[in-house]
Amino acid sequence: MTVPDSKPRLFCFGLGYSAGRLARQLLAEGWIVAGTCQSPDRQAELTALGIDAVIFGPDRPLADAPSALSGATHLLGSVPPDENGDPVLARHGSDIEAMEGVSWVGYLSSTGVYGDTGGKPVSEDSDVNPTSDRGRYRTEAEAAWLALASDHRLPVHVFRLAGIYGPGRSALDQVRAGRAKRIDKPGHMFSRIHVDDIAQVLKASMDRPDPGAVYNVCDDEPAAAADVTAFAWELLGMDPPPLQPFAEAEKEMSEMALSFWRDNRLVDNRRIKEELGVSLFYPDYRAGLRAILEEG
Repeated sequence: MTVPDSKPRLFCFGLGYSAGRLARQLLAEGWIVAGTCQSPDRQAELTALGIDAVIFGPDRPLADAPSALSGATHLLGSVPPDENGDPVLARHGSDIEAMEGVSWVGYLSSTGVYGDTGGKPVSEDSDVNPTSDRGRYRTEAEAAWLALASDHRLPVHVFRLAGIYGPGRSALDQVRAGRAKRIDKPGHMFSRIHVDDIAQVLKASMDRPDPGAVYNVCDDEPAAAADVTAFAWELLGMDPPPLQPFAEAEKEMSEMALSFWRDNRLVDNRRIKEELGVSLFYPDYRAGLRAILEEG
């Protein structure tokens, strides 16, 4: 995409792992990037990258929201909701509604909104039926963001992300840290997405806005967690440990970890390819893990 004379400006609520990867890409393309974080240390880190970072949290709204949001041509919501709803909309929904000149708004959600289908496929047209509190919070947040599209004519897009991995956050890191296990739950599959492919999908949507659209963001190959960790051990030249039955492993899992294992579904990613023209950098976990290892 050619950068116009007046540079596009992204404002991101929540410059975490995924949004931060997008921010770096856009900076390299000549964009102006601003957004929020929760600590002064993180603020200093982002500022050093050339990002205009401001502090925001559920209990700490923006000090001057109209000023922070002024001039933004693109807006991304990447702050997880909780039992009190989406903190961005709770604190600054009216400020977002009042924005002018915005050509694209994105909200990062989760495939967890689909709940458990017993391994059956889900597409963006499937019913949402979350089985966890986190999934319910995401479902409610999606609806709230999409309501901005219908009520205030903002160009909102929702992205349902599968399990995110990438440099510093992969099975390779878990193996190296001694935290990886080969948990055996026959027939249970997880969908994943490399963080660079998330950034690619978001940029493709910015280039082809379709207000109100919902996109599943995952790679082409759902896989058993045990297969992924076994491949990570193989790449590192290590022998994987024996499989551990899920019935044993779940006794030591947190409630959050259990919630990931509760749902089993196959996520259809055709829309990002057919409507956004995306060709995934890492269509499966093997390509992704190899690239991470090569990056060091």
